[in-house]
Amino acid sequence: MSIGPHRALALTARLSFVEALMRGFEAMVQACLEGARVQAAQLGDPALAMKRRDLVLDLGKLAAIWRADMDKALNEALRDLRVGRAVGLKPATSAITRADVPLSLLEDSDIERDLAVSRLAQAISDVTGSEYTDLNARLQAVQGAVEPSNVQVDVLTPYWVGRVVVAAWLDCGLGLEHWGTLQSVVHQEVAQWALEAYHFANGVLLDHGLRPEIDLRPFIRRAKDTGVGRATVIGGMGGSTGGGNSGLQPFGQPYEETRLLTQTPGMYKTPAQSQALLSKLTQVVGRQVPEFEHTQADGNTVRQAAPGVSAGLGQAIQAVGDVVRRQIGVGGEAESHTPSQVLQELQQSKRTLKQSASTPVERATIEIVALLFQAILTEERLPASIRVWFARLQMPVLRVAISEPDFFATTSHPARVLIDRMGSCVMGFVESDGNTEDALYKEIRRIVQVIEAYPDTGRRVFQTVLNEFVRFLETYFREENEASRRGVSLAQQVEQRETCAIQYTIELRKMLDGVPVHEGVREFMFKVWADVMAHSAVLHGPNSEQTKALKRAAADLIWSASAKTSREERADVLRRLPPLLKTVREGMARAGLPSDKQDEQIQALNAALAAAFAARSATISSTHLQAVTERLEALGDVLPDLASVELDAETLRDLSGHESDDLEVVADGGSMPTPAMVGWAKELQIGAWFELDYRGKQEHVQLAWHGLQKQLALFVTSSGRGVLFQLHRLAAFLQAGLLTPMEDESLTTRATRVALAKLDADPDRLLN
Repeated sequence: MSIGPHRALALTARLSFVEALMRGFEAMVQACLEGARVQAAQLGDPALAMKRRDLVLDLGKLAAIWRADMDKALNEALRDLRVGRAVGLKPATSAITRADVPLSLLEDSDIERDLAVSRLAQAISDVTGSEYTDLNARLQAVQGAVEPSNVQVDVLTPYWVGRVVVAAWLDCGLGLEHWGTLQSVVHQEVAQWALEAYHFANGVLLDHGLRPEIDLRPFIRRAKDTGVGRATVIGGMGGSTGGGNSGLQPFGQPYEETRLLTQTPGMYKTPAQSQALLSKLTQVVGRQVPEFEHTQADGNTVRQAAPGVSAGLGQAIQAVGDVVRRQIGVGGEAESHTPSQVLQELQQSKRTLKQSASTPVERATIEIVALLFQAILTEERLPASIRVWFARLQMPVLRVAISEPDFFATTSHPARVLIDRMGSCVMGFVESDGNTEDALYKEIRRIVQVIEAYPDTGRRVFQTVLNEFVRFLETYFREENEASRRGVSLAQQVEQRETCAIQYTIELRKMLDGVPVHEGVREFMFKVWADVMAHSAVLHGPNSEQTKALKRAAADLIWSASAKTSREERADVLRRLPPLLKTVREGMARAGLPSDKQDEQIQALNAALAAAFAARSATISSTHLQAVTERLEALGDVLPDLASVELDAETLRDLSGHESDDLEVVADGGSMPTPAMVGWAKELQIGAWFELDYRGKQEHVQLAWHGLQKQLALFVTSSGRGVLFQLHRLAAFLQAGLLTPMEDESLTTRATRVALAKLDADPDRLLN
């Protein structure tokens, strides 16, 4: 049976998407292999290093099977699409679902597998947001958008892509432990792979003239219960910094957890606004240089693809770049040029570049890039020593802008993102002029030199150094930045202690299940002593003598709190009790428990132990007590890797006990956050600067650290004091405007705004 033209277009888009995935998965797998080798070469604790080495060996053996399993799944999807059959997808879990057995327990491995898929799908959504949004909007125009009932099986969803990757990984025998070790690498590479496929599918629909300009009006609705009458864009404009629609929510089924198109107190301007600015720039330039864009039959315009940099212009760019490099040498002061002097010479070189251009498009691009860098290099909040290195990026960026049209079409181009990330890290203080010995300065210098060394690689070199810069920031604030190093160390100890305390509590509950011990002692073990042991485990190690002494004290408490039926047992308790309580008090003191709280706990223990003397319940046998003691001593060996312990608002305890002169814990303030604010709090990028209003003072702080599950975030002041937030409290401060970004739009977006204003005032400059 034949299908209509609309359904045929929807089918074509899905086929194109899967075909693009098939063309790219070999490169994706290879990139994961390379990422595993890079990880294995990095320094780390012995256990993690061993995991990474094992992963490299196993992945090297099984990568071919992983590829084959993905190839099979993608081919089956193509076959099902072509014959009009629903695309198959392996069951999410192994639970029994027959009619005669309607309910069953899920295996832990099933849950972990589903979590791995969900997290991978979210990572894909974070990167592919705008491409997925555009594709779904175009498909909705032909009744081919993802249906609510098909969000887990439609090939276009990030969830489906995630299922294919994870299922193939597990089927080839790599396992969830290896997945956890390589998770960050796989997330990054799979997201880029999917992004290219979405981009290709969008291109296919564009070739058919289908909605080249997305109309957001069908996705706008009034926000509820916000207290303001602003419109909410349903479906968000995505990207790595975007929020809104995660990519898992089908269009036509809007929800409230989305970014406001207009500014929410303290919130960044949305990617949609930045994207609209780029569209306006393209239109303004297109009116003066029609060749700059292509007008389609429906009147919409898109940026025209360029064949590459012409020979004459390429030579001129090289010559200007050589001059700039001589002016700004290895130390950044070869001829003591200031940013204003470098900018003046770059402006003078612009005429030479335009004379070497072979087309009006090249001349227009030269002008626009010059205006962008003029705005960047006159940004006073950038330290002068950094601005001169940014100046050396103008020629490499010009090459990319001429040969890659999406530099002017999307805010997610890696050249733009790199400049924005580097700029956001150094714009915290007006008075700071940069430190040429600082590791951050050296890293920016290295990145610029790497980009210059590969002039013809286009976006690839920018993407590579962007990834390296993001990884650098993770270690920079932890190990090399003097202002943040102490605070990050303390924050990591807090997270480790909380994680250990949670796991100790879980293990103690298992251990004491069915053991006849007084309830007061049982609660003391769960609520106090687990944290005391965790504190010692973090400071001294889980198998240190200090921690072992605390475990022996736990065993003595358990024995002492059980029923005592003989005079000899009671005498033994009375003899051992004073040194035991002394050990308990010292442990609580070292863990930071205030003296009055220690007194309360000691009194409660005395009452519990006195009750044990009169108890008529069964005693703990010597064999049972020996087993409990051995399990306590081995407790450090059964604890999982910290990354596998889930921290959330329910499991995290009151962190105020961790506060010190160097670490301030935010325990109150803010307003009840929306889910959108919680999502935004998770997206905040390491290195960004904010203004914090807390405890009667306002100061600039820089985000220096995220916890393993982003449930904790550390900001540091210029003096090095750390300010620690739990995720929900951080979202509450963002909601109330008590924590506001110092830059409400990115460096390149602001530069685009300045350039657009100058072109509006004098459009003829594009032609001169």
